[in-house]
Order: sequence, then C-alpha cells, then structure tokens
Amino acid sequence: MRSIKGFKLRPLGDEYILVGESLDLINFNKMITMNSTAAYLWQKVQDLDSFDEKKMTELLLEEYEVTPEQAAADAKATAQSWVEAEIVEI
Repeated sequence: MRSIKGFKLRPLGDEYILVGESLDLINFNKMITMNSTAAYLWQKVQDLDSFDEKKMTELLLEEYEVTPEQAAADAKATAQSWVEAEIVEI
C-alpha cells in the first residue's frame, strides 16, 4: 500500500489529526485522528513508494517494547483503519 499524498500530520493535544492540504482532500464530514503510535507510523511510511503490514510491524518493534505478536496486531489494525479512512491506497 502507499499513502495518498497531500495530507499533513498536525498535533492536537495528546493526539494528532491528518489534514488534507488540497480542496480535493478536504472532507469536513470526517476528521482523521491518530494516537502517537499511529502518528509515528504515518511519519515513517508517508513518503515511501510502498509499505505493508510487515514493514509497519518492523517499525513498531524498532521503536516500542512490544511482542512481535502485539506489533503485528497493531500494524494490521492501523493499516485497516487507514484503508477505511481512505488515506492509503492498496
């Protein structure tokens, strides 16, 4: 998968929001929020030509003290939420 270009990650309190920077990406009916872990992943993959759940799992294992199983589960859930939010393409 790959991220859709034109989104900017902005801090908002303890969370982050993903803001579309062009009129094509602005949807006032939907706000995309991320916790710090999802924001970390977004920052790492947003400029890659492609990435997958395996890459996201590796990134989580590099940054956090979690089991491989937990990292894989979190990567899968995050990837699925990004697909549903239409901020990545498969």
